[in-house]
This record gives sequence, C-alpha cells and structure tokens, in this order.
Amino acid sequence: MNSNDRYVVLETCDITKRFGGLTAVSSFSFQVKKGDINSLIGPNGAGKTTVFNVITGIYRPQEGQVIFNGSNIEGLKPHQIVAKGIARTFQNIRLFPNMTCLENIMAGQHCRARSGLWSSVFRTKRQRAEEKQIHEVAETRLKQVGLSRYSNELAKNIAYGNQRMLEIGRALASNPHLLVLDEPSSGLNDAETRDLIGFLKDLRHEDLTILIIEHDMNVVMGISDWVTVMDEGAKIAEGPPETVYNNPQVIEAYLGKEEYEDDF
Repeated sequence: MNSNDRYVVLETCDITKRFGGLTAVSSFSFQVKKGDINSLIGPNGAGKTTVFNVITGIYRPQEGQVIFNGSNIEGLKPHQIVAKGIARTFQNIRLFPNMTCLENIMAGQHCRARSGLWSSVFRTKRQRAEEKQIHEVAETRLKQVGLSRYSNELAKNIAYGNQRMLEIGRALASNPHLLVLDEPSSGLNDAETRDLIGFLKDLRHEDLTILIIEHDMNVVMGISDWVTVMDEGAKIAEGPPETVYNNPQVIEAYLGKEEYEDDF
C-alpha cells in the first residue's frame, strides 16, 4: 500500500489540455508512488486517456507540468519519454501486424540500442553483442507473457487476448520504471482477465510501478493500491480502492444524479 517512505515516481502538476474550445483536462494533479499499482478511473469522456497521452508525450498540455523521477518531462517526444523509463500500451492494440511476435518484442528495445549506423553496416563486435542481447531479452519477455510458442508467428495471426499480452511484453522489453496500461482488460474474457490480474500482481517482483486506466471494477478492486477518479476533466476523488468505491461523488459520476438519489 501507499506509504510515506516511498518516493513519488510520477506527478502531474495542474495539467490542462484543451482542444479548441473544449477543455478535456482541467488543472489535474496526482501522484504515483514507487512500487504501487495505481488505477485512473472515471466515466467515458472523463479525460483519462488524454492524461495518459500528456504523460507519454503524445499531447503537450497548455498548462502544468509532468514530473518523472524528479525531472520535468513535459514537452519531450514519445520516444524520449520511453528512453526516460515510461512504457505504455494502448486501448486499441498497436502492434506491428506483419512482424513476428519475437520481432514485436525486439522492437520494444529500440530506445536502449546504442550501436550507431556504422556499427550496424560493418557488423562490429559491439553491434553483434547488442543484437544478441536484444534477442535474448525478447525471448525472456515473450516467455514471461506466455507466448514463447508463438515466437515465429505473425502478430496478426494470434488471438486477441494474446495480442494484448504481446503488447504488454513489448512495453516491458524497454525495461521501464513505470508501465502505463490503457484499458488492459478490454476485450478479454473472464479467464483472460483473471490471468491478467495475476500477471500484473507478479510484476511487483520486478520493482515496477504501474499506472492503468481500467473500466472493469473487478480488476481495479483486485490489484490497485491507490485509485484516482476523474469526471469531466477534473479529479473528483482518490484513495484506497474500497474508499473510492463507496464514495458518493464517485457513485454519482458513474450513475448520474437522478439514479444515485433513487438508489441511495
């Protein structure tokens, strides 16, 4: 659980993101502590994915800062943020469909490659050693997500649930400090969701911090140390999952005022 003796890995400080006249995120601030699994939840259109896109460099906010491991990363490009130690997956899976599963995992390590153009052209000792290491890491991550048997299979040919895990494996291949998952259980059946919960819990052994957007409250309640709730672009509640789950303002945001008053 959260405790004061662990430092803050990620912090957003009053970030605001507008699209024309629409304010998608308004003065949003929250913190993620090292080693925790944090969930960001809220009704559709609450601004959750926009926050993720700001954190990972896809969007640049009009106001505010994103602090990662003590440094302001607001304004950095996505590949620079990956190199800093933040890896993510997407609600709509973004794999390389015509590459093999192993090649997809290998692609996740591009930010860690150090050999330059001439090393690659002339196949230097350093380049060969790096290539071997990338291959070994990819095999390890592929095994970790349970897809070793699909190593040489094209990503587009494996089942949807396996594609979800492959994308997580590719993110892990970059050796991140913070893993950012956008709706990881979306489209999974009950058995796959249970496996996902167990897998994410096991990642704690890697000293990894996890931030997820998730619609499945069984997942949220099952793995979260801390939950932050958004509605209409703003934070409306945060705390341990059981506290947030019973928060009247959160219930109203999900059900609507009339339904909330009728039911409670």
